[in-house]
Amino acid sequence: YAALPKLQGRATVEMVMRKDKGAPFDIEGVNFPEANVKMVLDGYTAPVTAGNFVDLVQRGFYTGMKIQRSDGFVVQTGDPDGDAIGFVGEGSPKLKGKSGERLIPLEIFVKGDKAPTYGVTIEDDGRGGQPTAMPFNAYGAMGWARDEYEADSGSSQFFWLLFDSDLTPAGKNVLDGRYPCFGYVTEGEGFLRDLKEGDEIVSAKVTKVVGGGLYK
Repeated sequence: YAALPKLQGRATVEMVMRKDKGAPFDIEGVNFPEANVKMVLDGYTAPVTAGNFVDLVQRGFYTGMKIQRSDGFVVQTGDPDGDAIGFVGEGSPKLKGKSGERLIPLEIFVKGDKAPTYGVTIEDDGRGGQPTAMPFNAYGAMGWARDEYEADSGSSQFFWLLFDSDLTPAGKNVLDGRYPCFGYVTEGEGFLRDLKEGDEIVSAKVTKVVGGGLYK
């Protein structure tokens, strides 16, 4: 995966989003003209996944993109207009989509390991049920979307988990070990519940990097 961007350390990304047709965000009865969401990405446990996201943010890939899924379980975006289902650009020659998408491998860091495991779920690796270093155990946990039946099919689509301790208990949900968690929302998580399909990301930028930054 030498040709793929990777994140050393951690990075903070801030997004500003607005509702379709200029409507306000309603957070517990208080209206806001826009949503401000701050995320911290962890390159220590998900260097390729987090690095891919940081690279796309810096390219302006998500700017102007609409929210594409909001079903009470996750809020998801990242599928560009056109035939491609992800970012089309340079990457690993062995990981390319049908429309030239830059694909990234499934990256899972099992707690206690010294490095991530690539290209396989923990069930398929014979370690089903083992905890991951970054679990989907919090509201606003960030995951990388992929084809359910193809491990190395992620490109640019990501999601925020609308965590519920009863529906998605930590260590016993359908995400841990099957999808990489690469960061968490640290501020503005309340806006996620009111993000709907058609709402727009008006800006996305990297505001802080600790521990090395992005390298390719």
